[in-house]
Amino acid sequence: MDVTDQQSWNTDGRTALYGAFKTDAPAQYARLRALGPVHPVELFAGLKGYLVVDHDTARKALTHPALLKDPRYSTEALTAAGFILHQPGIGLGAQMLEADPPTHTRLRRLVAGAFTPRRTEMLAPRIEQIADELINALPASGEADLVEAFTTPLPVTVIAELLGVPQEDRENFRKWSGLALQVTSPHHRPALAGLHALLRRLVEDKRRAPGDDLLSALVTARDEDDGRLSEDELIGTAILLVIAGHDTTVNLLGNAVLALLRHPDQLRLLRANPALLHGAVEEFLRYDTSVERTSNRYAAEDLELGGVLIPRGSVVAVALGSASHDIALPGNEDPAVLDVTRPGGRHMAFGHGIHHCLGAPLARLEARVALGALLSRLPHLELTVPVESLVWIPSGMMRGVLSLPVRYSTV
Repeated sequence: MDVTDQQSWNTDGRTALYGAFKTDAPAQYARLRALGPVHPVELFAGLKGYLVVDHDTARKALTHPALLKDPRYSTEALTAAGFILHQPGIGLGAQMLEADPPTHTRLRRLVAGAFTPRRTEMLAPRIEQIADELINALPASGEADLVEAFTTPLPVTVIAELLGVPQEDRENFRKWSGLALQVTSPHHRPALAGLHALLRRLVEDKRRAPGDDLLSALVTARDEDDGRLSEDELIGTAILLVIAGHDTTVNLLGNAVLALLRHPDQLRLLRANPALLHGAVEEFLRYDTSVERTSNRYAAEDLELGGVLIPRGSVVAVALGSASHDIALPGNEDPAVLDVTRPGGRHMAFGHGIHHCLGAPLARLEARVALGALLSRLPHLELTVPVESLVWIPSGMMRGVLSLPVRYSTV
């Protein structure tokens, strides 16, 4: 598609960030960056707002005191057709990602200790074991869908074990958490409802028989009745941990593998120099981040952003992947090029400000371990379908492929 021909994806003068846009999102974001830092968009069918696409304005937006997370500041968000993420009993619930201080501060403090770099590194041996088990279980035929067989079950197993999800619930846990943010999918609403019901049942199970897991710790914090956590906040926090622990890393791994398969010179370089993997993970996060854009913010007053007037009540989102490709960033003169030796790690994959991703250390660890295992144990790895035939997930916030058919040999 010619990116200068906007008619196929614009509605009412706004760039529609779904449908045709998703088939070549990097080129579309590059077009928007060339036109300016802030644009009127349709985030998905029925929800209009503004999108920030450059690095400097993104940092300002993510720390702007009048851009808040409470959707009650926006009639647009609350009335948009199909926008269910804030609906009681089916949405994402009362959790830190959609909260402002002091509520955000209180909720984040409750789980922050579980995701410190030191605590996270203690999980490395178990993650290595999971990666080896999944590679051992790959079909002997030498062909598989890597999303189904590896990049999905690894982070799902990690977050399920952290939360204490029983083995018998993990298939539904995996299915529903994977669909929870696919807002243009017909399976989105039933997936969120199923996830709510599952977590409410698990909360009651933990009340009766607490374990040594994060969900039990949250239940204990709730039941101490000292005002630290309401029941809705408990469920909302659990849902956030599930989705953040699933979608972000599943797609980070898939995007990283796809990037290497599309750039065999970088794949050979990384195989020959495993010590480059730490820096390479940062490059994968910059090059094709799994979190394409932030959750929404809402203008509590009229404000100016990147030279654009944002009226009070407007919805504002930040394109994190686009901001990471801004040529204004030092060392980013060639943002469309994958370079596993690129220094720095100057990207916005984990956001900025008070909502900077709490699970960033865990995501980095999982990526490092998983990619290291694939590189060492699958010496020959290639796509079995044309890149153009890959289908991107129907999600505005997340970026990743639905499947990644590969051919491989194992050692």
